[in-house]
Amino acid sequence: MSTKLRLGVLLSGSGTNLQALIGAIGTGRLDAEIVVVISNVADAYGLTRASAAGIPTVVVDHHAFPSRPDFDAQLVEHLRNHGAELVVLAGFMRLVTATLLGAFPARVLNIHPALLPAFPGLHAERQALAHGVTITGVTVHFVDEETDHGPILVQAAVPVRPDDTEDTLHARTQAQEHRIYPLAVQLIAEGRVRIDGRRVVVTDARIDPERALINPAPERAEDT
Repeated sequence: MSTKLRLGVLLSGSGTNLQALIGAIGTGRLDAEIVVVISNVADAYGLTRASAAGIPTVVVDHHAFPSRPDFDAQLVEHLRNHGAELVVLAGFMRLVTATLLGAFPARVLNIHPALLPAFPGLHAERQALAHGVTITGVTVHFVDEETDHGPILVQAAVPVRPDDTEDTLHARTQAQEHRIYPLAVQLIAEGRVRIDGRRVVVTDARIDPERALINPAPERAEDT
């Protein structure tokens, strides 16, 4: 019997983060198994990616349900039927409710293209550019009932270039998403993650407290 962490992935679109997880599993960097991919959009390309990898897929149209909790109850049924242990939101464009969170307490992950708590919600890269920040990034966090709010597991910083557009910045933040989402899931698979209030504690985490990303970069070597 497999001891790999069993993932249920929820998505609404192209599924690039799903593909990153599939790739990490294939190369042995992620000790997990994706047991089902569920989408609320019937023609989401992420379903095609899942099928190509031999992963079971399910479509649950949210329009068919009178309320968000009713929709989430159907998601829970499919996730449980496939034996999912961790729920991974990978571009899932629906707010989840206590129905799903209660069924998988502290076992629902999301990824957001900003350094939370900055720029929650939609169009995070657009928000970052409008605010004039020089560094933005990506956050993997546990999901709670507030939008982009739960305890933070992993973050990656991304410098903002003077000539960035929303599309160019999105491309660079997305590249970091594909790096850190498998990392975050692997930490859970290894049993190294504990939530303490709003803090996530990672056992034996490698941290360099002197390392920092500065943008614009210092011109003198001694300032780096």
